[in-house]
Amino acid sequence: MWQKNISNFDRVVAIGGGHGMGRVLSSLSFLGQRLTGIVTTTDDGGSTGRLRKSQECIAWGDLRNCLNQLVTDPGIGSQLFEYRFNGRGELAGHNLGNLMLLALDNLCVRPLDAIRLISDMLKIEPQLLPMSEQPTDLCAHTVCGDQILGEVSIDQLATPPRALSLSPTVPATCEAVQALTQADMIILGPGSFLTSVMPPLLLDEVAGAIRDSQAIVVFVCNLVAENGPAGQLALPEQHRWLEERIGQGRVDAILAPEGLSVPELADCLIQAELGETALPHRHDRLKLRQALDEVIQGRHIRHHKAG
Repeated sequence: MWQKNISNFDRVVAIGGGHGMGRVLSSLSFLGQRLTGIVTTTDDGGSTGRLRKSQECIAWGDLRNCLNQLVTDPGIGSQLFEYRFNGRGELAGHNLGNLMLLALDNLCVRPLDAIRLISDMLKIEPQLLPMSEQPTDLCAHTVCGDQILGEVSIDQLATPPRALSLSPTVPATCEAVQALTQADMIILGPGSFLTSVMPPLLLDEVAGAIRDSQAIVVFVCNLVAENGPAGQLALPEQHRWLEERIGQGRVDAILAPEGLSVPELADCLIQAELGETALPHRHDRLKLRQALDEVIQGRHIRHHKAG
């Protein structure tokens, strides 16, 4: 009997940032142009943060990381793209890929044009989109009423914030909203929950497009607890944060490591051994793809998406 799997889908969209997002994209790169990544652009640390302060640009680091993980034919171009300067000078710590993206951004009409040029140079077929083409920072609102600006400062909080927002408010990239509208499956995470997964969902157009979409929505959990305040959010709390943005009951499946006892999420929780053998904290590409296929085949999905 023929069974539908992710390779049959016309459009798959992944949302997030950092190494986790790159891992999902690389595991599904066989989809080619049918795969879209909507990447978080609120980082304010490291080379990315220094460029943002001096150039008032979007955060390029997560986009660069995702591009690098999608390279299937490594060569001098990809080596240059990931080169990081050493020493003590002005360039020390900067990643050449960030500088290349910034330079192309300055030469192009849109940041998206810069990403497309780099994608062509590195022979990358999947489409990568910044969540917004305008600079913005992540803002945490604490239970004490304080506002903490910037991902680096938020990661240093002793306890999780009460809420998150973007400052200033910016529009979503229109191509990202269109991709979500056309998606068959939308994947959230893995990655830092507060600073990688949540920021794109704070854009009203993104949250609304997911809410109105007929796509299967899957949340991929981290395999180990995070450091910082996000590590204190239990899975039901993360689920609540997500559905407060994209709609009650909108998360169809949660892919989580084995051994969890979460009765309140029993109808959507899929527990599996998803880690690599050598590096158990990192998702195995094949195991992740197989788990997503199980979701599609209806064994772990609620009836309103099964058809």
